[in-house]
Amino acid sequence: MDIRISEQYVGRTLLSYLKFTLKISSACITKLKQDPHGLEINGTHVTVRYVLKFNDMLHINIDDSSDADNTNISPMPIPIDIIYEDENIFVINKPPFMPTHPSHNHHDDTLANALAFIYRERGIPLVFRPVGRLDKNTSGITVIAKNMASAAHFTNERKNNNVRKSYIAILCGELKQTNGFIDSPMKRQQDSVIMRTVCNLDEPGAMAAKTDWELLYSGNGISLVRAYPETGRTHQIRVHFQSIGYPLLGDDLYGQPSEYISRHALHAYNIYFTLPFSHESKHVVADVPDDIRNAFFSITGNDISLYLNT
Repeated sequence: MDIRISEQYVGRTLLSYLKFTLKISSACITKLKQDPHGLEINGTHVTVRYVLKFNDMLHINIDDSSDADNTNISPMPIPIDIIYEDENIFVINKPPFMPTHPSHNHHDDTLANALAFIYRERGIPLVFRPVGRLDKNTSGITVIAKNMASAAHFTNERKNNNVRKSYIAILCGELKQTNGFIDSPMKRQQDSVIMRTVCNLDEPGAMAAKTDWELLYSGNGISLVRAYPETGRTHQIRVHFQSIGYPLLGDDLYGQPSEYISRHALHAYNIYFTLPFSHESKHVVADVPDDIRNAFFSITGNDISLYLNT
């Protein structure tokens, strides 16, 4: 990454610029210091004590090195919908039924396999750095950091609640409230590796879980909601709505299968965040997939887009 130093940063040390302006983590700065080509000014290696001058060209070698390649991920030519890309991140509209990571039963049909193929075609090493993870059957926005510094940026932003992601869900039952807030701790359900349940915060294994939501449509035996999870617990949205008596349509784990859709009707719809290094505000929307659109239309006779104000 190359950055031209403007007049406002003249006189600052490179360390100060990296840490407080670009907000690069201490771990990433340490890695850059150890790389003989990690930090260069006008083509010459410098230390973090360098004092910036007007019009300096700063080069930061944030690319992952080949020794960090995820060689265990098989490249597979799987089509994926990349809805935003720059030199630091991908934002992908993940389809339903696609796992994020390879696992025991999914070796070559995951998002990681698809990206491994793209990276191989571009001739660069893959280090798979998803920012959060969607369940296999949940569709929508997935952010992938292309380098360690970008991953650290998102970790810090999420910790400070500066990443706002919303989900669209179809629920069984007609909600009467127009909005709500579910503050119910969660834990792993006893004798189950997969299932989660709400609990008291003082119970062993309990973790805080909070979901804000607003009603978009109610009628014909269903509700359409936009959910804003403030925490990122496994199955959080599914468990939270089931706990108040409105399980997700098609959720055969926490509710019932549906004739209208062959998975739980949950889609990561949009996200607000700041870009690494530039800290420019970004808003990305992922189109709702056909199975959720068709389910909503089959039940209500309406186009779901009429209710989705981004």
